[in-house]
Amino acid sequence: MLVVGHPGHELRVYGWLMTARPIVHVLTDGSGSDGQSRIGSTTALIDDVAATHGTIYGRLSDRDVYRAILARDHRPFIALADELAADLLRHDVGVVAGDAVEGFNPSHDVCRYVINAAVRIASKGNGRTIACHAFPLEGAPDSCVNGHPGAAVHVQLDAAMLERKLQAAHAYPELRREVQRTLERFGAEPFRSEWLSPVDLADPYGWDPCRIPFYESYGADRVARGAYRHVITFRDHVRPLADALWCHSAAAS
Repeated sequence: MLVVGHPGHELRVYGWLMTARPIVHVLTDGSGSDGQSRIGSTTALIDDVAATHGTIYGRLSDRDVYRAILARDHRPFIALADELAADLLRHDVGVVAGDAVEGFNPSHDVCRYVINAAVRIASKGNGRTIACHAFPLEGAPDSCVNGHPGAAVHVQLDAAMLERKLQAAHAYPELRREVQRTLERFGAEPFRSEWLSPVDLADPYGWDPCRIPFYESYGADRVARGAYRHVITFRDHVRPLADALWCHSAAAS
């Protein structure tokens, strides 16, 4: 199973996507501040590689997510975790991959907390271990390996597959600028390797709670400029949500 916070994240693991052909859940429609969904572009990509659409597919808008996080309304995310857990059990899924915690975008990190809660719940439900992996979206492809490459799932693309991956990325219209920025930053060669790193499900945050995430400093700057009204912070918003999901999964029978 692949679970991502935004449409387009699947491009980071395109080779694994083609090989595994997983059930794909997408929490949001990727509409951002302009309100324009990009779920259609992900649908075309998923259909092209013969993967399967999950039941959670562009369920929330980005505005829905940010509104709920700011309001400390944890119910939508707990409901998503429960639905994912049920789907893990229904399909007897043994491996789940999804967004890593990077402190770059709160939606990405919240997606990881939802995944982890779902895996903990489902593992209790079937009495066996479900392998849980994460991959970076802002960092380099190997940035989540953390010195333990032997524990990660590694997919090495040949020249033809790398070219197909790059073509898929360039063909995703809503991410054209982001794809160009990423290739200028890293070059194409690092994306030949795809690393899905194991997640420590005993860690409620996957992040140093004392560290200030990028989205927090960025949000503060946008508020100062008059572009945003509120800042999402780890301490006041994301951490309580992570705690709520942790407690919910711990209480599940």
